[in-house]
Amino acid sequence: MRRIWISLLLLAAARAESVDAIWTARWVVTENAHRDVIENGAVAIANGRIAAVGPRAEITRRYQARQTFSRPEAILMPGLINAHTHAAMSLLRGIADDVKLEDWLSRYIFPAEAKNVSPDFVYWGTRLACLEMMRAGVTTLVDMYYFEDRAADAVKQAGLRGVMGETIIGMKSPDSATPADALRFTERFIERFRNDPLITPAVAPHALYTNTPESLRGSRALANRYRVPLVIHLAETRTEDQTSRAKYGLSPARYLDYLGVWNGWSIAAHGVWLDAADRSLLKRRGAGIAHCPSSNMKLASGIAPVTAMLAEGMNVGLGTDGPAGSNNDFDLMEEMNLAADLQKAATGDPRSLPAAQAVDMATILGAKAIGMDGQIGSLEPGKRADLITLRLDVPNAIPLYHVYSQIVYALKASDVEDTVVEGLLLVEHGRALREDTSAIYAKALQYQNQISSSLKQ
Repeated sequence: MRRIWISLLLLAAARAESVDAIWTARWVVTENAHRDVIENGAVAIANGRIAAVGPRAEITRRYQARQTFSRPEAILMPGLINAHTHAAMSLLRGIADDVKLEDWLSRYIFPAEAKNVSPDFVYWGTRLACLEMMRAGVTTLVDMYYFEDRAADAVKQAGLRGVMGETIIGMKSPDSATPADALRFTERFIERFRNDPLITPAVAPHALYTNTPESLRGSRALANRYRVPLVIHLAETRTEDQTSRAKYGLSPARYLDYLGVWNGWSIAAHGVWLDAADRSLLKRRGAGIAHCPSSNMKLASGIAPVTAMLAEGMNVGLGTDGPAGSNNDFDLMEEMNLAADLQKAATGDPRSLPAAQAVDMATILGAKAIGMDGQIGSLEPGKRADLITLRLDVPNAIPLYHVYSQIVYALKASDVEDTVVEGLLLVEHGRALREDTSAIYAKALQYQNQISSSLKQ
């Protein structure tokens, strides 16, 4: 009898499909079209993609894994998508707080960047940002900065996924003397990374108010030529909105449409001052919105009409913005919480932006906003294996009645236990596996001293 059982087990093993890894958890949040949440669930991974998602018993019966990761006291869910940030500005964290956006840019940020931003600055600042983001559950970021080739190098080295936008701006910048130079730099950058599995290069005109019509049209033309995204700040402040209406007789969104900026793959950050006509226009054009609640609150930019955007069917993701004063961290768990709470306060209705919708914005809806929902944003067969686990064996996670509510209103970035991108484990039990944290911290402190000295000159 014993030989018969051994033979049956060997036969079953032989019939089981081989995969690279199986992850099991107390709860698996799929973020598929039905928002399926699987108790005692599992995800099978092969060749960097999701092979199957389902009950643990079923997955372990159907697949034989080279590695198995068991998280019996955790939530397993898609990796978080930071739809708008300026990663390298981690080295300027907190350089100027409690000031208006216009003053923050003109009096502090632009001067500090002129004196300090270099390829090395961007590389190490992005490495610091990636370390923070991966430990906070972010697997994909949409970035906008200078020397974006070095930022892309850092993101790729960290193992994260990035939509990396080279900034086009109507003044001398750290990497280009003119917007025309910036566009040439951007084309070289795109050509280098256009077929990279982790990096999606992008064209990033800073904003309407910092660019000319020529550079905006040139940015759109370049993005369309290579079929890459255009990333831009949009309608962030009342001043931007009022200035555009006074100067052009149109809102920022409508004037940019007049210039043809929305005629292609587009990601617009903020969208605080979008009226109903703007929203309808952007939806028709297929532009995604990156909502940045922390930044909008901290800079007193206003409250974006996110409840209306979602009700109207717009694709709205979540972003942290940059850490140099408009937020100061890359905590997308916090952005989920703030996005939900802020809409409740704005509308006077506690039913506005419920927890499940906030999770959508950080995952599948964020993926739609950045034009990558065919690859990431949910745990479904065929998609890239980007996932995270959240600990449930911590005081703020006990007891648990509703999984989505727990994610948004109770769990924190510090509760992220594991981070996986393309099936590769980047963070395990809260520890980054691929990054040299000591070297990153030492370089950040070196830049802190340099920047402090430059500001005194």
